[in-house]
Amino acid sequence: MALIRQRKLTKQQIRRIDKQQQSNQDSIDEGLMDGIVMAHYGKQLEVQMTSLPAVIPVQPEIAPDDPEPFWQALELGDIWRCHVRTNLPMLATGDHVRWTADPNTGFGRIESVQPRTSLVSRPDRYHKLKPVAANVDILAIVFAPLPAAAPTLIDRYLVVCHHAGVQPLLVLNKADLLAQEGYADTEELLRQYAALGYDSVLTSVDCPENIADIATQQGLGELKRYIDKKLVIFAGQSGVGKSSLINALLPESAQSVNIISENSQLGQHTTTTSRLLPFNPEDLTQGGIVDTPGIREYGIWHLTPDDIISGFIELAPLSGDCKFRDCKHTHNSKGCALWQAVADGDVLQRRVENLITLQAEADTKPY
Repeated sequence: MALIRQRKLTKQQIRRIDKQQQSNQDSIDEGLMDGIVMAHYGKQLEVQMTSLPAVIPVQPEIAPDDPEPFWQALELGDIWRCHVRTNLPMLATGDHVRWTADPNTGFGRIESVQPRTSLVSRPDRYHKLKPVAANVDILAIVFAPLPAAAPTLIDRYLVVCHHAGVQPLLVLNKADLLAQEGYADTEELLRQYAALGYDSVLTSVDCPENIADIATQQGLGELKRYIDKKLVIFAGQSGVGKSSLINALLPESAQSVNIISENSQLGQHTTTTSRLLPFNPEDLTQGGIVDTPGIREYGIWHLTPDDIISGFIELAPLSGDCKFRDCKHTHNSKGCALWQAVADGDVLQRRVENLITLQAEADTKPY
C-alpha cells in the first residue's frame, strides 16, 4: 500500500496560515460577550446577555428591491438560544459563559465557561452524572407534612450540599397542617435538624387561588430574607409545594402547579427542565431561583462511603473512634463508636441507619 506523504509547507504558507488563524481568533474575541445560562434544552441552551461585544455587528444595507433578511440586534438582557462549542464540559443552568451571537440566524454559540463557585449534580436515568445548577449559594430542601416527609431524601440532599459547597436551608411548607392531629412526627423531624445546626423556615403556601394575596402567607418574609441576592435551587419531593412557593416569591414566573393525587398522595411532576428565574430580570447579580424537575430519589453512587459519612456532620467526627478502621457501622459492628453514641443518646438512631443505607448505595455501582 502506498504511503501518504504529508505535504511540506513553505515558510510563506505557514505564515499565511498562522495569520489567517490569528485573524479568525481576533474576530471571535471581538464578538465575545458575557452571559448566564438560564435554561438547558439538551443540545441547546438559553443564555441571557450580560455584556455587549467589543465590536457590535451592523445590519447590512438592503437594496430597495431586495426582501428584508432576518436580523436580530444585540441588546443587553436579551435571551438567545445557543449551541455549545465542541469539547466544552457539560453546562448547567447558572453557568457564566463567554459566547458569540449571529444576528443573521438569531442563534449564538458558547465558546467557554467561567470557573464555577459550586456545582450541584445528580445521576440521570442512564446512571451518568448530570449537572443540575452551577454557582448556587443555597439549596432549599422543601418538605411538608403532606406528602409525608422523607428523612432519607433530606439526608441525601444534605450530603449533596456538603460536597457541592452549598448552604442548605430546610423549608417546611404547608406548616399550617402542623396544627392538625397526625403531624407530630414532622414537627419533631424539624426540631432534630435544628438541633444539628441546620437553618429552617416554616411557610404555608399550597396552590393558592389568588396569587396577589400570597405575600401575606406565613413565613415568606423570612424566606425572602434568607435568599435575598442569592442563587437558590429548590429541591424536594414532588407535591410539597415547590412551584407554589416559587409562584409566591415570583408571581410573574407563572409556574404550573398540580394538585396532589388523591389516590396516591404523591405529587405530580410539573417541572420539565432546570430554569433560572431571576429576582430582577434586568440585573442577574440580584440572584434568583433555579427551578428543577421534581425528583423522589437522588442517587449518590458517584460518591464514596467516606464521602457519605463526611456529609453527616455529627457522625463524621465519631467514625475515627471505632475499634476497627474498616468499620461498616452496621448494628452488629463490633466496637462501633456510632452505635455506642446511639446507646448513650448522643446521636439519632435514624441518622445512623440512613448513613448505612446511603453508604451501601454509594458502594454499589449501578451496573
